[in-house]
Amino acid sequence: MMKSAFIGSGVALVTPFIHGKIDYTSLGKMIDFQLEHKTDAIILLGTTGEPATICDEDKKEMIKFAKERINGKAKLIVGSGANSTKKAIENSILAQNLGADGLLVVTPYYNKCTQKGLLEHYKAISYAVNIPIICYNVPGRTGVNITPETALALSQIENVAGIKEASGNINQITTLCRLLDGKMAVYSGDDGLNYVFMTLGASGVISVTANVLPQKVKSVVTLCQMGLYEEARSRQNELEEINKTLFLEVNPIPVKYACHLIGLCRKEIRLPLTFPEKATKQKLKICLEKFCELK
Repeated sequence: MMKSAFIGSGVALVTPFIHGKIDYTSLGKMIDFQLEHKTDAIILLGTTGEPATICDEDKKEMIKFAKERINGKAKLIVGSGANSTKKAIENSILAQNLGADGLLVVTPYYNKCTQKGLLEHYKAISYAVNIPIICYNVPGRTGVNITPETALALSQIENVAGIKEASGNINQITTLCRLLDGKMAVYSGDDGLNYVFMTLGASGVISVTANVLPQKVKSVVTLCQMGLYEEARSRQNELEEINKTLFLEVNPIPVKYACHLIGLCRKEIRLPLTFPEKATKQKLKICLEKFCELK
């Protein structure tokens, strides 16, 4: 039986701030927005959530708040990765104890460990917790790549339930989906490739675009699950421009500004990130106006 942490459409949620602190009013609004549009999983404190700038105590309070707000209406997946295996274990145990339904664990960044190191890293985390783990492969940000062969080895670990793949390498994605078919879940980590992943047998997506257009992203996933590939491709094509625009600058700079434009959160981001250049702001407005009314 194939392992998975969730099936369907997941959102890599941004973290709203107000005067340098976590904005819980906006966080609640954002979670409600996702639940209203039937998002299947809410991923808290992933890369899009600026976790590197958030202290441990605030992370703890955010997890508790999200767990209560979601109230079982979607899966709560918590980002718990670190470049120290010890720290990743501590983060993972904390998230489990606070009621997370699963973990998103990014590869150790900067250290650039070997494939053997990756296996040992995820084994150590899996021995410390008993909830599903999604490995997160994003070599463009971490400097290390989980090969399809290593992913296959990871699938043998009991509670490693999936991989979020964001290498952007079509050959790697194709091989990955083939090797893991029936073994554990593959999730698209690249909105521009959501349709491709789903047609290759992925279990779902972990989307940045879903922060602002959750119903549109979910429709691509749902239609593919139903085998309605032509209609799904049409929906994916509708999102092509906004998917590209949301990555004109490093994530989550554009998507956080987009959330501000539709009234979900204040215009606040933490250094070293800064808000988008004027040209990016204008493109975001033009794209979003095609789908919704701006605030």
